[in-house]
Amino acid sequence: MQEASKKEAQRIGYAMVGGLIIGLIIHSMGQASYVEYIKPLGTIFIRLLKMVIVPLVFSSIYMSMINLGTPEALGSMGRKAVSYYFVTTVIAVFFGLVFVNIINPGIGTSLGTAGLNGLSSEMASKVTEQKGLYQTILSVLIDAIPTNPAGSLSDANILQIIVFAIFMGIVALYTKDKATPINNIMGALEEMTLKLTHVIMRFAPIGIFVLMMDVMAKSGTTAIVSLSKYILTVIVGLTCHAIFLMFVASARLKKSPMYILKGVSAPLLTAFSTSSSAATLPITMTAVEENLGVRKDTAKFVLPLGATINMDGTALYESVAAIFIAQAYGIDLGIGQQVVIFMTASLAAIGAAAIPGAGLITMSIVLGAVGLPLEGIGLILAVDRLLDMFRTTVNVFGDAVGTIVVDSFLTNDEVHKS
Repeated sequence: MQEASKKEAQRIGYAMVGGLIIGLIIHSMGQASYVEYIKPLGTIFIRLLKMVIVPLVFSSIYMSMINLGTPEALGSMGRKAVSYYFVTTVIAVFFGLVFVNIINPGIGTSLGTAGLNGLSSEMASKVTEQKGLYQTILSVLIDAIPTNPAGSLSDANILQIIVFAIFMGIVALYTKDKATPINNIMGALEEMTLKLTHVIMRFAPIGIFVLMMDVMAKSGTTAIVSLSKYILTVIVGLTCHAIFLMFVASARLKKSPMYILKGVSAPLLTAFSTSSSAATLPITMTAVEENLGVRKDTAKFVLPLGATINMDGTALYESVAAIFIAQAYGIDLGIGQQVVIFMTASLAAIGAAAIPGAGLITMSIVLGAVGLPLEGIGLILAVDRLLDMFRTTVNVFGDAVGTIVVDSFLTNDEVHKS
């Protein structure tokens, strides 16, 4: 299995590099419109991945709890997963604040303010909705409860789907005899969805090639040069956090960092090209089970949860971006205000959707918390798509490491003796 996964990762890697090079060539020719002819192939690939998300998350969460056997086992795993995700998110924000204060990417910047003109009208309206810290936490908790489970499934609201699946799983644990037919259906749905995911991944190199080519053909290197210090700050912070996560995983799995990196190379490359941790979820689930030996029960519960609430890369990016915007505007943020950014970025990232560009929406919460102008989002808009690729990769890596850590802590627990 690991050899097959290695070949798959190599094909994805070649496709990504090829798309990047050809995209830059097209950009230099000034013919970015050419990509529109084959762009639908990339769109189809992402839609195929998204197609399996809802049935996979719902059936995986449900079956993971059935397989755990008792409500106590579910509670133990849930507490460990949420605790781990919160701690690593806080550490990620800390890394961001440290590096942005050392590098000071916004000082001396003369970029002008592009405002929100580059955003779609729907995203711009969401960005301008300011919420306080308390309202943010309350909103996440309330929005997690589905009023219409069918609507949540239809709208692919992952957090609500997880909550509904957990409630159904708990009830099923207390009514085992009555729930047997449903358990059989959900088990079959899970198996079918995983098989479908394997089929879809055969088309991954084509989809990723087109997606990379589209990004580079449109953006080129102009924005990268003008915002190089800001990009460097974000990437250095993300890299340091990824290294930290890698050594945590290595210590818990008792394997070398390179072994772990190779094991999750396919989902990381897919996350980088799609900028969607939700779309990458089925691939991540397969990788941690087949390549890293994480038990299915753990992966099926912890990964969907992580794809919803664990956004290390997004939280780090938001803390860096907020201070960069303040520096660019010549606004001096004191320690107290940076603490507010620290807390807000850690919590706001939990509510970030696992889709491309979601960080821009939650960014408004962080900026509003310390009174920074929302128009500052326009400063970073030009390179957001590029940085979204990096931060999503870290988000997905954090999810994968989370399953390793939680699984290792549960190894000797009685929760698995049910």
